[in-house]
Amino acid sequence: MSNTVDALEAFRAEARAWLEENVPASLRGDPNLVLDAFMAGEKPTGDLDLWRRRMGEKGWGAPTWPKAYGAGGLSPAQARVLAQELAAIGTANPIIGMGTSMFGPTLLEYGTEEQKQRHIPSIVRGELRWCQGYSEPGAGSDLAALQTKLEDAGDHWVVNGQKIWTSGAQWADWCFCLVRTDTSKKHEGISFVMINMRQNGVETRPIKLIAGNSPFCETFFTNARVEKNDMLGPLNGGWTIGKRLLQHERSGQGGGRVLGGAANLPDLLETYWTHAEGKVDIRTRVVTNLVDAKAHALTLQRAASEARGNQNPSAATSIMKNSGTRIGQEKAELTLELMGVQGLGWDGDAFTADERAAVRNWLSGKATTIYGGSFEIQNNIISKRILGLPDPTKSA
Repeated sequence: MSNTVDALEAFRAEARAWLEENVPASLRGDPNLVLDAFMAGEKPTGDLDLWRRRMGEKGWGAPTWPKAYGAGGLSPAQARVLAQELAAIGTANPIIGMGTSMFGPTLLEYGTEEQKQRHIPSIVRGELRWCQGYSEPGAGSDLAALQTKLEDAGDHWVVNGQKIWTSGAQWADWCFCLVRTDTSKKHEGISFVMINMRQNGVETRPIKLIAGNSPFCETFFTNARVEKNDMLGPLNGGWTIGKRLLQHERSGQGGGRVLGGAANLPDLLETYWTHAEGKVDIRTRVVTNLVDAKAHALTLQRAASEARGNQNPSAATSIMKNSGTRIGQEKAELTLELMGVQGLGWDGDAFTADERAAVRNWLSGKATTIYGGSFEIQNNIISKRILGLPDPTKSA
């Protein structure tokens, strides 16, 4: 045990020294300087791009992925130490997005060696962006009803159809997509393909949301080309792969920034809540939210450890998604309540940037219990696959 502790402390010293040398001074002290910029969608410039390139070259953008693909090759314990040191210096990992959180882990499990060598290094370096082609106007909650069709065109495939709620499609270079390849079957007629978004057969139309931003798009495929070696898994075998990817997606939605944004509730309480009336009650609610968030984070960490090496889709991620999104929405509500009238700002000099951001975060957070599988869909999965209750949609 002492050797393990000594080895981790040696790695901590290495990570700390490397970060001290390589994190640009302008990006220290507030992780949101990195996270907000990369989530906004525009390609990074200046120090942001420098930080992305340095982390990508080091391989620490995907710290636990294999070194053979340019990643870090770190153990889970080392990755936790790295995360702690990133937090200590006040910055964040700039290699974020669907490539690292969803598609990359799935490709590592199901892809051919050629596919991994072709796609994983660019994800590790943060060079290309990915989006998800799952939901359709007539296939949201019932995803397996999707109709976007992939047809054989000889030396390549051709895809025609429409996807919706494709996050970041307007900025994406590639799309991982579920398509219909057999109309005679439902789940067994779906395949999983990778589509180059930089071609004439792809059109994206951003959808403006109530929070004022446009993170989602309608996406149209018209005779879009898909290479034969860009199908992941077997023909008509995409449903299993698609479910596994959803496990990674819901794991990500169960933690991190989904938990109500970056606001520090105790600080907000001391700054804004100046009157004595109701202070005991609001303190209790703040503490309860903090305890729930901590319990959720520890459970998420335990579930990730238990799931390591298991390639079968797990229903546990449905529990974590519902837990994380509920805690996040409660935190966003508390943030506005603590701010009082200052929590009503949309624009203007009467409100600070943090106050305006809190309102937008509260509005955006309403979608977290819908996208990635709605709250109700997750409850159905939990009831059937974990509790063993009968499926109410099937007749006796």
